[in-house]
Amino acid sequence: MRPLAIIGPTGAGKSQLALDVIERLGGAAEVVNADAMQLYRGMDIGTAKLPLDRRRGIPHHQLDVLDVTETATVARYQQAAVADIEAIQRRGAVPVVVGGSMLYIQSLLDNWTFPATDPGVRARWEQRLADIGVARLHAELARRDPAAAAVILPTDGRRTVRALEVIELTGQPFAASAPRIGAPRWGTVIIGLDCETTLLDERLERRTELMFAEGLVDEVRTLLGRGLRDGVTASRALGYAQVLAALDAGGTPQLLHAAQEQTFVGTRRYVRRQRSWFRRDHRVQWIDPAGSDAVEEVVRAWRHVS
Repeated sequence: MRPLAIIGPTGAGKSQLALDVIERLGGAAEVVNADAMQLYRGMDIGTAKLPLDRRRGIPHHQLDVLDVTETATVARYQQAAVADIEAIQRRGAVPVVVGGSMLYIQSLLDNWTFPATDPGVRARWEQRLADIGVARLHAELARRDPAAAAVILPTDGRRTVRALEVIELTGQPFAASAPRIGAPRWGTVIIGLDCETTLLDERLERRTELMFAEGLVDEVRTLLGRGLRDGVTASRALGYAQVLAALDAGGTPQLLHAAQEQTFVGTRRYVRRQRSWFRRDHRVQWIDPAGSDAVEEVVRAWRHVS
């Protein structure tokens, strides 16, 4: 059963379209999540994770598999998601990969082999992170490898350190360790969702407003009791990092309102990175999710090669 991947920027409507497509296929399909932050238990509102009662009875994999104190890694995800996809195929169902985490998707579809790590080199870069902070270290990465800096968030110290470690160990840009884009693994059909920038920005603003209205701040407070502050990856997620900073500063209405605006701006900036990354992949078949026949377009594309 040839997999289908539905990818694209945050807020484009990937999850809902995936469910519509699966129903159009008769339900013989299962979703494999490719959103790094949706791996975390309890990070629901801020990641727009579909609640169980809205998944239409369709099995979902790679959701709620990590505690917020654990570190999400591309290598761990790749191993687990490959196992899920191949198990779904053995069951005679279609694996539908859904998400927008760029490195996670590429690791899955292009069988990325990860460079080795060196504890000494890693320790030096981690010490430099502690000495100068994530913003200055990310700027250093941008000078050494602008392409890597373009897809790693300026607040993501762990991935910044990893990129600098790989550059030092290999003497090549971080992206050089990535596979060349060729035939996608398993013959996966890759569909990209995107829409006009002004419309997507409006959707992102409404999405952010809804997250805060539905209780993102309370969700962060709950997760603090589960160790969110100690989570290397989870604590830096968009929305969560901004709310955490606002709470640490006193949590006044004004600070929380500013956190909402910062979340929207940060998400919009992240969408620009997603677009730049995905648009370089010539295998992606792009559709506008607002089109009246979006579901049929996806089904036709999948059937055409299946």
